[in-house]
Amino acid sequence: MVRRITKFFLSIRTTIWLLWFLMAVLFAGAFIMPAKEEFQAIHSMPLFDWLKEQPISMTWWLWCSIIILAILTINTVFCSIESIIKKRKATQWLLLISPQIIHIGFLFMLLAHLLSSIGGFKGVAVAREGAFLKMPDDDITLNIKAINIDVDQYGYINDWEVNVEYISGQNKILKDRIKPNAPSLKEGFNINVKDLQAFPEKAVLLQVSREPGALWALIGGILFMAGTIILIVLKVKMEK
Repeated sequence: MVRRITKFFLSIRTTIWLLWFLMAVLFAGAFIMPAKEEFQAIHSMPLFDWLKEQPISMTWWLWCSIIILAILTINTVFCSIESIIKKRKATQWLLLISPQIIHIGFLFMLLAHLLSSIGGFKGVAVAREGAFLKMPDDDITLNIKAINIDVDQYGYINDWEVNVEYISGQNKILKDRIKPNAPSLKEGFNINVKDLQAFPEKAVLLQVSREPGALWALIGGILFMAGTIILIVLKVKMEK
């Protein structure tokens, strides 16, 4: 039994069939999503929290995709280990290891999506100067100290910044500024401005998000790109 399971996960046919099944269920999902209004809120909360609230008759293809990706992950790990063991005495070690670097990058990206699907958070709030916003999953409160908006003579916004202050209990623990392309980062949360209003009173639309998988996605992307470049460069050199 163990041998059959091992053979299943070591087979390239398993990879091919899994990819075919994955494309099939995603193709089905492409027809289901536009027909259901519930999918409009899929990006407003962690994926698994959203899935728990929806009927299986509508989300079956997503559950199937998750299961297939889990099996594909195990298949990738088994095949990578087998490849390294079989070719460990090869002279072109860098050429051997480059596909495995690509595989590791792929696995890190899957891990990133999994972490964000489980522990991610997204929320929006309208705030004016002096407003206090309670941060999720924490005893920290965000105080919108000042909203500075530079408006030209035609009413167009030239520049802006939002001064914020983090408060825990009665203690002010951090002062920060939110500016264009410069969100405020605190305790794993990313706070940025989605929209501003200068008249009749200053107000901002804040987005608070948490992506536990962001770092792993970055690492995975770097490894995937590095492995691909190494593989291409070495292949070109060998052909010359």
